[in-house]
Formats: sequence, C-alpha cells, structure tokens
Amino acid sequence: MLSGNTLVLGGAASGKSSHAETLLNQCPEELIYLASAECYDDEMREKVNIHIARRGPRWTTIEEPLAAADVIAALEPGQVCLFDCATLWLSNHMLAENDIAYEQERLLAALNTSAVPVVIVSNEVGQGIVPDTPLGRRFREAQGRLNIALAAQAARVVHVVAGIPRTLKGDDL
Repeated sequence: MLSGNTLVLGGAASGKSSHAETLLNQCPEELIYLASAECYDDEMREKVNIHIARRGPRWTTIEEPLAAADVIAALEPGQVCLFDCATLWLSNHMLAENDIAYEQERLLAALNTSAVPVVIVSNEVGQGIVPDTPLGRRFREAQGRLNIALAAQAARVVHVVAGIPRTLKGDDL
C-alpha cells in the first residue's frame, strides 16, 4: 500500500513508466492515470495506445496536458494516481510560454496537499549532452529544478535504469 508521493526518475525508455504502473497495480484503490502527453502524430498515438493496453481496464485515464495541479487537487480518498509525466507537462508549459515558476508552485502545492498518494514519472535529463539551443538549455535547467523540487517533497524517490529500479530515498516498495 502506498503512502505519500513517489517520484520515479529515469531516462527515455528506461522502464520508469512500467515500474510506476507496477507500483500502483498492487494497490486496491481506484487507479487514476493522469496523462500529460498530447498526440500530434501517428507514432505518438501508437505509443499512447500501447500504454493504455498495457495498463488494462482497472485504470481511468485523464488526459490533461497543462492543468495537472487541478486534477491532483480534485483526487479523492479511495484513489491513487500515476502522473505520467512531469517532463511532458513541463514541455507543454514551456511551449505555451506559461510562467514556469508559477505552474511549478501550483503543482507542488497540489501534490503536497493531495488527499491520495501520487506516483510522478519524470525524465532525468541532466546526464546527457548539453543541448545546442537556448530553448533546450532552458528546458534542461527547468527540468532539473522541477525534479529537485519533486524529490525534496516526495516520500520516496526511485531511479530506473535499464528496467531496474533503485530506491534513492524512502522505503523500498
């Protein structure tokens, strides 16, 4: 049984989403999947469909690219939530030219006061190359700051590499 929030970090295609789903599939509560992805092409739609099929019928999916804080604030006891992922959520806000500091504070406040445990999936972007564009560098810095803030208030932080989870903070699940 989950208590408190869990941050699951990893690189692209590291197995972080699968690990997060496994954590929640063990819970008896209603499973909520908060999706921040937007599908702009067939490849992305196919990836989303694979994720939906893998999760199965126990899951209720809420697609919300920007207002994750509002969805999390509305969660009720008897539910658990997987927010996948904070990286796309941040990208969506950056591309919309929203106030990132304000949106991050809203998200952190919603997570801090949530009535239910939330598992947050996020990409670890600080181990790759330095982006060659100003937007790429701003994104990498913003993602790093967001991950630091999420990890600071999470009860557990798990890093997934090659499908292998390693607990960095809190109890092993």
